[in-house]
Amino acid sequence: MFTDVGPLELVTLAVLAVLLFGPDRLPEFIENVTGFLRKVRAFSEDARQEVRTALGPEFQDFEFEDLHPKTFVRKHLLDGDDLDLDGIRSALDPRAELTELAEAVRDPAHDAPAARRVSLTKTPPAHTAFDPDAT
Repeated sequence: MFTDVGPLELVTLAVLAVLLFGPDRLPEFIENVTGFLRKVRAFSEDARQEVRTALGPEFQDFEFEDLHPKTFVRKHLLDGDDLDLDGIRSALDPRAELTELAEAVRDPAHDAPAARRVSLTKTPPAHTAFDPDAT
């Protein structure tokens, strides 16, 4: 729950608690909070056990975390293997193909045979004079 709390945050919370409750009432407040948290945990565990009992003996090893979609997919479809999201992302990443296409567009004469090369410069075509009697 508090896995991302750093030392600075803890010091800030401690100073705030001392300022709000005072040094005399702070131990009593901490006891009340820890007692409340113990009751909530006990209630939660009792509810879990009651659900397991209601489901029957075949679900005694049932874990509620298995209902999370990622855990469910990992456990039932991938046999516990990791999802390998980096591999999927790299396979679906179009950047490599787009880079190759951009290089091909920038240098069209790179791999084209000499007969198929097209000049993109605007040079006027060579015109011959029209001679109506030539035909």
